[in-house]
Amino acid sequence: QVQLVESGGGLVQAGGSLRLSCAASGRTLSIYYMGWFRQAPGKEREFVANIKWSAGTTTYADSVKGRFTISRDTAKNTVYLQMSSLKPEDTAVYYCAARLVGSLRYDPRGQGTQVTVSS
Repeated sequence: QVQLVESGGGLVQAGGSLRLSCAASGRTLSIYYMGWFRQAPGKEREFVANIKWSAGTTTYADSVKGRFTISRDTAKNTVYLQMSSLKPEDTAVYYCAARLVGSLRYDPRGQGTQVTVSS
C-alpha cells in the first residue's frame, strides 16, 4: 500500500504563487507515476500534471502549461506542484495520486488540499 499526504494549499491573490507538496509512504518502490488532479465545485475532476517517478519526465494539461511545474524528490518520496501566475479559475481542491507499477489507474490518492485564488 502507498499512502499520500498533501500540504501547501491556501488562499492567494490572482497572479500569485503556491507550492503544493505530496509525501508518499509505504510501498513507494511500486510507484510508476505521480500525478496532480483538481476538482472545482460543480465540475469533474481534471488532470493537472504528472511525472514519471524514475525518469522524471512530465506532462501537463494545456490549461496549466507554462504556469505550473511538477517535480519530485525521490529521496524524500515527495512530489511537488509549483503553481505560478495563478488565476481564479485555478481554484479547486488539488489531489495527488499514484499510479503503481502494473496499474492503469491513479489510485491511491491523497485527501486533497484547497487552493483558492481571489481576483
